[in-house]
Amino acid sequence: QGPVCTNLGLKPGQRLTVKGKIAPNAKSFVMNLGKDATFLGLHFNPRFDAHGDVNTIVCNSKKVEEWGAEHRETVFPFQKGGTAEITFGVNQNDVTVHLPGHQFTFPNRLNLSVFDYFDTQGDFTLQSLSWE
Repeated sequence: QGPVCTNLGLKPGQRLTVKGKIAPNAKSFVMNLGKDATFLGLHFNPRFDAHGDVNTIVCNSKKVEEWGAEHRETVFPFQKGGTAEITFGVNQNDVTVHLPGHQFTFPNRLNLSVFDYFDTQGDFTLQSLSWE
């Protein structure tokens, strides 16, 4: 588990940019964005080789202990031992995930009006966090 941020106050029209380093022997890493640790509007999970997925980004939402349907992205711009910069743009009905050379949206299934919580887990070292 990496750093945990609370009281972010991210509202529609705002963006959170995450920069960090991926471990040389990475299997997967996670970034969670939501209301708190139990209400996750976006569980962002790039998997190099984990849970039967290879070079796939798996996204989901979580309400207390209940996970939603998994959403998979096959564009995988991450490299073991490399750096990553990911921007999460909060919109009214979804979150836009900006990756190097690719972007996609994930629906705001929990209808969160504010994203207050962010954490990272797994084979990723957070270097900077900025929002606007």
